[in-house]
Parts: sequence; C-alpha cells; structure tokens
Amino acid sequence: MVGGLLLAGVSAVPSPPWAPAADLLAPPQPGPPLTQQEVLAAAIESLGSGFDGEVGIAVADVTNGWAVDYNGDAHLPQQSVSKLWVAIAVLGAVDRGDFSLSDTVLIRKEDLSVFHQPLRSRVGPDGYRTSVDKLLAGAIQQSDNAANDALIRKVGGPWAVQVAIVGKSLGEIRFGPGEREMQTRAAGLTWKPEYSFGRTFWEDRDKLPPAQRRAALEAYLANPPDAASPLDIVETLGRLQRGELLSPESTARMLTLMGGTVTGGSRLRAGLEPGWTLMHKTGTGQVMGSLATGQNDVGLLTAPDGRVYAVAVMIGATRASFEQRQALMQAVARAVIASHGPAAAS
Repeated sequence: MVGGLLLAGVSAVPSPPWAPAADLLAPPQPGPPLTQQEVLAAAIESLGSGFDGEVGIAVADVTNGWAVDYNGDAHLPQQSVSKLWVAIAVLGAVDRGDFSLSDTVLIRKEDLSVFHQPLRSRVGPDGYRTSVDKLLAGAIQQSDNAANDALIRKVGGPWAVQVAIVGKSLGEIRFGPGEREMQTRAAGLTWKPEYSFGRTFWEDRDKLPPAQRRAALEAYLANPPDAASPLDIVETLGRLQRGELLSPESTARMLTLMGGTVTGGSRLRAGLEPGWTLMHKTGTGQVMGSLATGQNDVGLLTAPDGRVYAVAVMIGATRASFEQRQALMQAVARAVIASHGPAAAS
C-alpha cells in the first residue's frame, strides 16, 4: 500500500515515517523557470532534428553574449552568403584608403558571370560604368553575381578576400574561387564566356551524363570551397553589428545594405512579427532533380526593444520541398521572436 492505495500483487508497505502518505502522491514541485537560452535551444533542436536534410542552425544573442545551435559547427556551402565577406573585404580596403566607394568600375561583357546578374542588361558594346558603392548594393541587396565578381577583381581577387577573412579572424569561413569557376565546376562543366548569356550554361549542363553531373555536385557538397559553419557566421555577424570589423562609417554602410536586401522574401523575413527588422543575406545553390543544395539565409534580427540576434539557417543538401525549406527558415525566426517574449526568463 502506497499512500493508502493497495497495488495488485504487491504487499502492503507502510509509509516511511519521514514522509506523509499524501506527499508521496503529490506531483513534483516545479523547478526554476527555463531561461530564454534554454527555451530557444530546445526549439532550435526540435526544428533541426525534424528537418529532412542536412541543416545547420545557429542563433546568437548579440546583446547578451550567448548562442544556441543545431549542428552549428558543420561546414556547409554558403553560396551567395559569401558575398558578405567580399563586401567586408571591399569596405576594409576603403577604410585603409586603397580606393573609395565613389571609384568608377568598368564592366565589360567578358566580365559577366553566371546565373542571377541584373546588371547584365546594362552592359552595352562599350561596357557599363558604375561605382564601387553601386556594385556593393547590387551584390548584397540583389545578389548580383556580376557585381560581386567585379568587386572581387577590385579588391585583388579571391585570394585577397580570403586574406581579409583570415586577417579579421572570422573563423573557418572559406571564400572559394568565385562564382564562375565554382558554379561551373559544381555542375561538371568548365567555364566559358558563353555561359554569361542565354541558356548556354543550362543546355550544356543538361547534355552531361547524369552520373557525371551527380558526381560533380556530390564532390562539391563533400568539400565545399565556400564552406562555413553557422556558428562562425553568427559570431561574425555579431562582431559586425558591434562595430568590431570595420570603421563606424563602413559598418553603418554594410548594415544599411543588408537591411535593403530584396532576395529571400519567403525565408527568415517571412517569419517576422510587427516591429521586428532583419538585415540579411541569402544564398541558393544548384538543384538536380529533387536534390536542392545551399539554401541559406543569415542575418541580424532586431527586436522592437533594440535587442539584436544573429541568425544563420544553412541547408547543405535536402530533398525537402521548396515550401518545407522556406518554412524551416520562417520557423527559426518565429522561435527567436517567441523566446524573446516575457514568458522566458533572461
């Protein structure tokens, strides 16, 4: 008998003298309330483990200095997220006085890249003259590959971008060889200028034997030349927001550019509540059949009270639908916002 109840098949046991029978049946006393970090860690773990694909998620409270993650140290393909590091390298060069944002850059047809490049329509027989600052806006806000490649050339090539990453101690963030070489190699092709125009890239890619194309994409995913971890990215974004990477003027310019991003409207941004803002950069890799790669959104999420969170959602490879991929990113933003509420202790 426990607390006055006789259990079938069990001899009656008297209640211990130090504990009244009623206390034996009482529910356990609740512990201290969960902290916001614990609440958010559980939510991120649930979202990451429930997703059908390779994913890394990290959230850092920039204001209070803690972070939570799911698979946050995985080295995943960045795709156009890497345009952030090009912009930081360029603005760092501006801070050193190497050149200015108003410097003119000539874009010729042979300078064009692959995939998304809105400035291509402006490049005529004599090229297109624009400024470093406008190229930054195109690269960050529109994810223009030609603008980004022009900035890479201006700052001294892919090697110079990697030097800037190492020089600013941004962790194990890789930059890679640039869009043209990386994208053609991942498709199993070799770069040629015709890939900047029309459908030539896609036509040549479709002509490849499926096994050859699959092998090239799998090789890219196994060791991405543009790999980075979500934890390194959120740490870097936090340092950017605190003004530790660039001058005050360049920091303000970088954050303004990220705040004007127009890509990824159905990713993190779609999970925002009124009063919350997002400064971010998206990345999107190649798709082969049902396999999608490099689906990313990273940025700085600011609450109405001014508290700032750095967020990175990086999908390495998945067969989840487009809607499921976007829903994951939206859910991460909502989890951050929900944890920020008064129900969670700080």
